[in-house]
Amino acid sequence: MKAFASKLVDLTQKNAEKIAWQWAKDVKSNLKTNSYHDAPEEKIIDQAANFYQYFQEMFSHETPFERAEEVFQKYARERHAEGVPLHEAVYALILMRRHIWLYAEFQTIFTVEAEHRKAVESLSRTILMFDYIIYVVTREYWKLMKPEVTKN
Repeated sequence: MKAFASKLVDLTQKNAEKIAWQWAKDVKSNLKTNSYHDAPEEKIIDQAANFYQYFQEMFSHETPFERAEEVFQKYARERHAEGVPLHEAVYALILMRRHIWLYAEFQTIFTVEAEHRKAVESLSRTILMFDYIIYVVTREYWKLMKPEVTKN
């Protein structure tokens, strides 16, 4: 499964800029990500391209959760500092995951019938990595919001 899953991750890493550009178009117009609508396109493209690069590192890391903590706490802090509401930061991650699959599907890397099972395994691993990422991001947001919560 790892070899096949790495096919998806490699595709994502090699095409991070293209996928990030498609994601940026989506996040700038999606009704669930209002705080991104006026953000400079170059800034959010860089945000997603960096994310896809880090995702590749995390995917192949021996301890992916620990790698997620190292990398995606920073993502949470940056989005929080930018004033992005938590629900929008999480939805942006969901859209990042979706765009990995949209790009892969567009490239038709999963066309052979025998590869369908491997595609499901790869999807399962990708979802697990995003589960880790979302957990770390929401936990970091909570830590950042805690002083605000105790003030009220």
